[in-house]
Amino acid sequence: MKKVAIGSDHGGYELKEALKGYLTELGYEYLDFGCKNNESVDYPDIAFLVGECVATNPDYVGIMFDGVGVGSGMVLNKIPGVRGAVCWDLSSVINSKEHNNANVLSIGGQFIGEGLAKQLVKTWLETDFAGGRHDRRVTKVMEIESRFIKR
Repeated sequence: MKKVAIGSDHGGYELKEALKGYLTELGYEYLDFGCKNNESVDYPDIAFLVGECVATNPDYVGIMFDGVGVGSGMVLNKIPGVRGAVCWDLSSVINSKEHNNANVLSIGGQFIGEGLAKQLVKTWLETDFAGGRHDRRVTKVMEIESRFIKR
C-alpha cells in the first residue's frame, strides 16, 4: 500500500485537515508535513518537504493543498524525481496519473470544495499509470530533468 505525504499552506489548511480522515477511510497512511494551523506560512517550505519525501521514498505519493495549487506545483516540479500535477477536475486528475504518472497532486483549497476534493483525491490515488506510449513520454520528461541535475 502506498503512503501519502501531505502538506498545506494556510490557504489549504482547512481542506487538508478535512481530508485527513478521508485518507484513513480509504485505507491510506499519511504523513503530515504541516502547516499546523491557518496562520500564514510560505507554501514553498511545505511543498518542498512533501516533494522531498516523495522523491526519496518510493512508497510515497504526495498531495499538497495551497490556496490555488499553482505555487506548490511550481515548487514540486523543481525537485528531481517529482512529477507534480495541478488539478481542478476529474479529467485533469485522471490524465495526470494515466498519461503523466504524476506522483504528487497539488490542489487549491480556496477553489475546491470538500466534496469535489474527496472525489479528486480518491480518483487520483486509485488511477494507475497506463504505460505504453505514455511511458516513452514520461521517460523523455525525466531525461530532460536529468540534464539540469548537477553532478
